[in-house]
Amino acid sequence: MRNLGGCISAVLASALRNPDSSQYHHFKSAFKYVSAVVDFSLMAQYQSNTPDTLSYMESYLQTFHRTKDMFLEFRTSKATRTRADRQDRELRELMADQHAKEVHQRTVASRCRQAHPERVERSDRQADLIRRENHFNFIKMHYLTHIASHVQGFGSISMYSTEIGKLAHKD
Repeated sequence: MRNLGGCISAVLASALRNPDSSQYHHFKSAFKYVSAVVDFSLMAQYQSNTPDTLSYMESYLQTFHRTKDMFLEFRTSKATRTRADRQDRELRELMADQHAKEVHQRTVASRCRQAHPERVERSDRQADLIRRENHFNFIKMHYLTHIASHVQGFGSISMYSTEIGKLAHKD
């Protein structure tokens, strides 16, 4: 994580250097999110903390929580994906039934013009379901809110690392 944090901001800034106007807001939010995560992680690794560094950590955490929602679509569980697929299939069947009841003398062009709004509606409904069902409500996310009080009460977080180092395996 330390090595990744050292280079990911630069790589992301380079990759997102020239967004078009429709991507600008999303790219800016992604960069804020990654920067906040990296900065928070680096501050958490300090050997000693002051009230100032703890307030920086809190502000990075707040930025992280403000910008994390753009990544909800990547947090989809299998159950949510299955529900979204089932909903899409049912909606497609409903639309097909409605088309079967309509007059069959429509032209190919009119059917194509109608197909696009239907695809957009199906896509929007699927995105709404995923947005409603997805969350970042899990224990590791919650623990981040307690880091400042933990550091104030017990000292540096790095003293309590559970990482097994290579030195532990040497004779």
